[in-house]
Amino acid sequence: MHQPLCLLDSWSQENDEVVNKWKQLEGGDVLTRDQNQNHSRLIWCSSEFHKLLRKIQGIPPIADHTQLELTVVYNACVCSIAQSQFSEAELLLTRATARVLQMTEDDPAASDPPAFWRTALKSVGNTALKPHVLYLLCLQWAIWLATCQLKTIQGFQDELLSAFETLSTGVWEEERSASRRKSSDIPLLLMDQRRLIELLQICTFIAQGAERLSEGQSSEALSGLQTASSLPAPRTLIAYTHLLSGSCLAHMSRPQMALQCYRMALETDSRCVCALYQSMLIYRQLGNTQAEIQALHLLHSTLMLPSVTEPALAGAHLLPPSLLLRSQSLSRLLSVPAALSVLHSLALKCVLHERVSEGVECYLDLLAALHSEDQHGVHAEGPPLPKLPELYLQAGAALLMARRPADCMALCDEVITTSLELLPGNVVLEEPEEKCEAETGTLCAEGEDRVGMLLWVGAAYLLQGHCHTHLRDWKQAVTHYTRCFNLLVKVYFKKRGCQPQIPSADMAGMQGTDLCVLQRLKGLSLAGRGISFTQIDQNREALRDLQLSMQAFPECTGAGLWCGEVLWRLGRRREAVACWEKTWSFTPQSSVQSLSVYLQEPQSGPLLDSTELRRRIQELRPTLSA
Repeated sequence: MHQPLCLLDSWSQENDEVVNKWKQLEGGDVLTRDQNQNHSRLIWCSSEFHKLLRKIQGIPPIADHTQLELTVVYNACVCSIAQSQFSEAELLLTRATARVLQMTEDDPAASDPPAFWRTALKSVGNTALKPHVLYLLCLQWAIWLATCQLKTIQGFQDELLSAFETLSTGVWEEERSASRRKSSDIPLLLMDQRRLIELLQICTFIAQGAERLSEGQSSEALSGLQTASSLPAPRTLIAYTHLLSGSCLAHMSRPQMALQCYRMALETDSRCVCALYQSMLIYRQLGNTQAEIQALHLLHSTLMLPSVTEPALAGAHLLPPSLLLRSQSLSRLLSVPAALSVLHSLALKCVLHERVSEGVECYLDLLAALHSEDQHGVHAEGPPLPKLPELYLQAGAALLMARRPADCMALCDEVITTSLELLPGNVVLEEPEEKCEAETGTLCAEGEDRVGMLLWVGAAYLLQGHCHTHLRDWKQAVTHYTRCFNLLVKVYFKKRGCQPQIPSADMAGMQGTDLCVLQRLKGLSLAGRGISFTQIDQNREALRDLQLSMQAFPECTGAGLWCGEVLWRLGRRREAVACWEKTWSFTPQSSVQSLSVYLQEPQSGPLLDSTELRRRIQELRPTLSA
């Protein structure tokens, strides 16, 4: 008669020794310092609990053993879930619950998990086994959450809510603690159940909110997230509720209220980079460029900080929130570009909005980071950075805007020397098939990399021409603009069923990006050379180039104004007036901000004053009318 009690004491002691060993380790800082060692200890704990469980379950279920058995099952399942061994944990839960039903002589035949658990809860009623079955139900809840079975959770919501209300009151835990003070036979649990169920509830709200938001149910998602924001939980998770509430409001076209939620997320958790990123997107949508730039600065600074271990609930290191929040919908909402991608966006935004010196520093920091061993965030998720030659050209254009032509030329030399020998003799761009054009809107080109390389080298020569123009070295400017143009004429366009031909401006308007860039580079190089010719009194050569520039790139304002100036100098004043008026009346087809910064017209070098040109036209009006 005493044998079962001796076994019970022995098994309870084994359980407590493993739990105490883990809590000693958990109490130190070892967990965060050495993840490999922590994993090894977790495997050891799991192995010990499984060994003990095999002993207990090696005999038929006995009422005196059931509480201990369910406690050991709970501890073993916690270890399995912590290692993402969800199938193994679920099997342990099913077997243990089936043994409870066997002991209470209920039918455990239900194959549907929710029905099985309803049977188990009904079977234990209000007996002493109820809290232990509820503890196991919480672990089943954790498995459903970690494996993104949100519909199952939704269908079982009433039972889970009841379990939450029962366990969160702390009545069962208080009775358990009181019993343990009276007797040392009450076995220890590996993880605090009340903390676990609080974690499960808020993580469920967050996961369901993200799913509803992705399905377009913004109002429903917002209601649940606002409820979740007042729950007891780590700051990180409360910040997530504010963040997702902001995303709901943004989808509901309430940007100012969304910004307030993002601000609350940051006030709750200053490292909530997602809130910074979403705030930046709202400012961009509202056209508040200065606020957008400030948000980009803060986002980049935060992303460059050393990563820290995710804050965990006291006693819940084993099951951190990241283990339970794995849905793709949430991952998309929490995704943030890499630090270097943010730095690139910041550099470009500064250059395009009259903060050139700031943009230059960002570009130089970006290039330095790319060449250093510590490429922080280069391989992170998010939009990829442009290729290195493209970044060199963007940085070069920014340096020229900052009146640093020598530095610009140095970067352009780097592009030229690394690519020039690899350039093809000729390149043919082929017209895409109708299906290809409809689906992608881009040209199907032979040797796409070779086309890009040729355009990069051409752009490098163009920027060097601009640099010499800035330095008023007109002969060198003509030389570099000519090198650019001579490269670009190697590219031919081939329509279906036709021979290759030199592209024209009307082709660029309806074809792919490469052809548009090609025509823009041609127009800018011819315009630059034509303007340089005007400075050394070669007006006829200037007129030829400027007119060709306007054919290749009709949007080129500089070419139009200088063409009129040359015509005026040559005594062809009626034509000059017509040229100026046509240039002023032209509506650009492409936004300046949608272009690479090195493809924009230069703001340095010789410029014409439109006010002076209009004055000339007014003085000439009487002559024209006569």
